[in-house]
Amino acid sequence: MNPILKSGVRILRPDEYVSLRNAIKSMEHQIILDTALLTGMRWVELQRFKKHPEWYEAKGGYIFLPKEASRKKKRTLKERYVYLSSQGKAIVPFFLKIEGNIPSRITWNENLKRWAKSAGIDPIGISAKTTRKTWESWLVATYPERILLIAMSQGHTAITAMNHYLNLPFSEDTKRKIKEYTSGWGI
Repeated sequence: MNPILKSGVRILRPDEYVSLRNAIKSMEHQIILDTALLTGMRWVELQRFKKHPEWYEAKGGYIFLPKEASRKKKRTLKERYVYLSSQGKAIVPFFLKIEGNIPSRITWNENLKRWAKSAGIDPIGISAKTTRKTWESWLVATYPERILLIAMSQGHTAITAMNHYLNLPFSEDTKRKIKEYTSGWGI
């Protein structure tokens, strides 16, 4: 199948994600990849979250990102709640137990391309942004009626979510597999 690209960034199908993940030998790197996907956070937000586990509300099933979590100048929301799926709620505690800092964005980009090649996946468009765009795409494909909440959780407007993530070429089989990841999101 042809790669799905939006603004030059690769959006993965679940089978591609599994292949990429399986190419990673380090369990810590698998946990980082899972957390990056299942939170949909920007890489810098993920790095800062790692240093601030108090932002995670396990009972509520969300991460609160205060304004200092991101320094993106054009961000839509200064602070936001990142809602988690059932799998997201399960992986975040493991992420927070990883010793030390997570890799730089540049190192992570290089790792992702190397792992993609190892998995037999065309590395075109694969970067730290891939997990974020993949996650929002998967949420919109699963919960189109919640597009405003998805956009706010991702730090976007509903227009951005609709323009970039609605109507992607996911087959019915792919959508069924996506639901395994997004199940329980925002509940």
